[in-house]
Amino acid sequence: MHSAGKPEWVVREDASVAVILALTLRQLIGIRSPEELPPLRGLATTPVGRRDEATQALLERQWREYWALTVEPQAHPATGPLDLVDGFETYAALPVEGFDELREQMTAHLEALDFARRVHERHSSEPIGRSGVSYRAYAGAIAQHEREVGRRAHSFELNVQVLPLSQRGVWWIGSLTIAVTDGLRSDVVAFDSAIHPIIAEIA
Repeated sequence: MHSAGKPEWVVREDASVAVILALTLRQLIGIRSPEELPPLRGLATTPVGRRDEATQALLERQWREYWALTVEPQAHPATGPLDLVDGFETYAALPVEGFDELREQMTAHLEALDFARRVHERHSSEPIGRSGVSYRAYAGAIAQHEREVGRRAHSFELNVQVLPLSQRGVWWIGSLTIAVTDGLRSDVVAFDSAIHPIIAEIA
């Protein structure tokens, strides 16, 4: 982050229990969206062939709204009151009305919270889970971008979710949020190359 009077940038890195929980439920329920985002490692994916198309489409739509509320709640405020989903503590909330089908599917998979917690704790215990380490990783990429474009970086915010996805890469999952595979994030050289286009796009 730059000093007063100059552009500022903020990068928040996490392996959020709520985000991992949403992706865990996505697999256990058998949701395809977002199709470009690979599944989580170490977790079976439920085939969706047993459902009729109308039910599947309804669940997909409800899950996409739940996903948006979870990843970027400030950018996607709920249109009505929210209610916590029983069995998931404070990590999952759905609009009170119009989400009965998804709520029923979610509460059939309460084990998803244990999986999400384990993933979060594993990230927190690793060196890349420490804030000073993550700061240096982005500061270097931003400094390189500034040298290339010959100016200070524009002010920006970036949220980074470090996730155990089955394919290595970086994906936009919100207007200010990316998902990065844990293996890629822990590879200093590869991550530097992967994050550079993201920084160039927003800074």
